[in-house]
Amino acid sequence: MLCNDCPRMCGVDRTKVKGFCGCGDKIAVAKIIENFMWEEPCISGDKGALAIFFAGCNLRCQFCQNYKISHSEIGNLYSPEEFRKFILSYDLSKFSCIDLITPTHFSSILLDTLKGIDLPIPIVWNSSGYESVEMIKKLSSIVDVFLPDFKYYDESLSLKYSFAKDYFEVASQAILEMRKQKPNNIFEKGMLQEGVLIRHLVLPECKEDSMKILDFVKENIDKPFISLMSQFTPTQASEIKRSLYPLEYKIVMSYAEKLGLTEGYIQEISSSASSFIPDF
Repeated sequence: MLCNDCPRMCGVDRTKVKGFCGCGDKIAVAKIIENFMWEEPCISGDKGALAIFFAGCNLRCQFCQNYKISHSEIGNLYSPEEFRKFILSYDLSKFSCIDLITPTHFSSILLDTLKGIDLPIPIVWNSSGYESVEMIKKLSSIVDVFLPDFKYYDESLSLKYSFAKDYFEVASQAILEMRKQKPNNIFEKGMLQEGVLIRHLVLPECKEDSMKILDFVKENIDKPFISLMSQFTPTQASEIKRSLYPLEYKIVMSYAEKLGLTEGYIQEISSSASSFIPDF
């Protein structure tokens, strides 16, 4: 079967060759972290998530914190049946949610794998936002919480830093569909059980782009719930060689407040450090 899981539309037979994502037809799990506490409070909670980091990615972000695993197929490979058994081998009551991190390039396999399983905790789709509307419609049957990045407005930035000139065009429609599929944010004891939480990472020298993203969210997303992040950490591959200045982040925070986008989360500027990146 030819793979068109993501907007790259590679059309390759992943049983024979790897796609743009760098992965074949098996589910590639690079790392599992139990009781993962580094997500937003309504995701991690007191228990922490069962965080599943998938290898590979359908973007090539220069500044990716997970670059050690996102650019190649590393870790353990699972068939759908093996992955299902793997998930069910855990006592899921010990976790706040199942946090599927960078899962987009395994969408079809995960859809088939997780469909019909009655799980006691939410499934969180923790993605880059670079996804197709049609796939989001399908995924809504298994996903409880969509946790997309909303990275760029300007196509020159998305081309330069993620090799995806059409990022805004694609991600904006995907996020609109996520909200359509999950129109309300449903909480239980402070934990998000169903809904959409949009993440935006403010990049150095790109505060105007962040403001345009916030404008779009304000004008187009019903009941927006946002996590405004400051954790940009330069990597060896990154063209941007410095962290975010506190003033840059403050300007974007103030703009969000001016727009009335006050439901969600902000970060301490100290979150920008390599110590916050999992050890892969």
